[in-house]
Amino acid sequence: MRGRLVIAMVGLPARGKSTMARKICRTLELDGVNARIFNNGKLRRQMDPEGLTSTPDFFAAANVTGLEMRDTIARRSIAMAQAFLAGDGQVAILDATNITRERRAEICAAFSSLPLCFVECLNADEEALEANLERKADLPEFRGLSREKALESFVQRIAHYEQIYEPLGDEPNRILVDSFDSCILQEHISEVLPYYDRIRDIITTRVVRNLFLVRHGETFYNLEDRIGGDSSLTEKGEDQAEALAEHFATVRIPIIFTSNHRRTLQTARPIAARQEPCSIIALPEFNEIHAGICEHLTYEEVREKLPQVARERGPNKFRYVYPEGEGYTTMAERVHRGLKKVFFLNNYDENIMIVGHRAVNRMILSRFLSRQEEEIPYIYMPQDRYYHIRIDPHKRSFELVPYRSAPAAWAGW
Repeated sequence: MRGRLVIAMVGLPARGKSTMARKICRTLELDGVNARIFNNGKLRRQMDPEGLTSTPDFFAAANVTGLEMRDTIARRSIAMAQAFLAGDGQVAILDATNITRERRAEICAAFSSLPLCFVECLNADEEALEANLERKADLPEFRGLSREKALESFVQRIAHYEQIYEPLGDEPNRILVDSFDSCILQEHISEVLPYYDRIRDIITTRVVRNLFLVRHGETFYNLEDRIGGDSSLTEKGEDQAEALAEHFATVRIPIIFTSNHRRTLQTARPIAARQEPCSIIALPEFNEIHAGICEHLTYEEVREKLPQVARERGPNKFRYVYPEGEGYTTMAERVHRGLKKVFFLNNYDENIMIVGHRAVNRMILSRFLSRQEEEIPYIYMPQDRYYHIRIDPHKRSFELVPYRSAPAAWAGW
């Protein structure tokens, strides 16, 4: 049997700890390692079915009763991990804030005979953090509260944690991770740890269970062959959106990312209406390429009125930048940033959907297909099919799927 290891997550709420823990656990399981997560929050909710521990005051440092219960939960979680490793368990992951040196010292003492590594998750991207907090407002423990009250409650909870937060510093085995960029900021390892090389690879690998990359339905500008704009869907486009909603009705999609343009939002809403619950998050990073002086013109009008644009763009569409606008090459950074938000907000074991535009979706797909830049402006991006993408540290798969023929074959995944 391979060696045993304890991983203790560290960090403030909404920084990506649980997502990172699930990513590590699931990948190790696929490697044949018996790994298990011990989540303090889940245990707390099991011990408190009435939801009395969901209020911000429960997490206040001055709340003696709350502190005693949090200590009890932490010790019970540790005891469960010890029992797991005493049996046939190989990797135990303690998923909790663990933000005080005192708590981490208790963990070290409890597992003094086993290798132990602390993984601290940070996220300095305020926009991604705000979006993640919005998602936390949908947690079952806030059921009965308005979205605004739920968000306020969670923010107050974080404030209590911030008052006692002590970052990693003296622990012999520690990794500091930027969970937004999926990169290791610092690492200090004082001994040989089982599975360590694999864990570093898992931390830095973008993972998604199922990503559905959809182009918006037909618009009036599509019919007129016009560039850019903020056109609405045609009757056919609305019909396509309804067909997509029917196609995905039996596939759980908790989150749909769109651009700020009406056509993507109009496509996403019928899909979200068939899901419960489902958040639609509009990201400006996924707005369609801005054609500058060519916005709202037809391609024929560009050839007639702006022949230099048509002539210069032809030889290298990827590198060409519209006057007073963008090009594929200049929007690459913002689209990549949008993808980072998608991966950060994805809870690893969830399906996610992006409803985007032709050029933007080409850029997104190229990140996974490793296409040469001169090929990107020609990637096929139809309005009656979508790309199904699966990515994990073992493999990547891509499939172009028609959505009018039958319900999604992976319903229930």
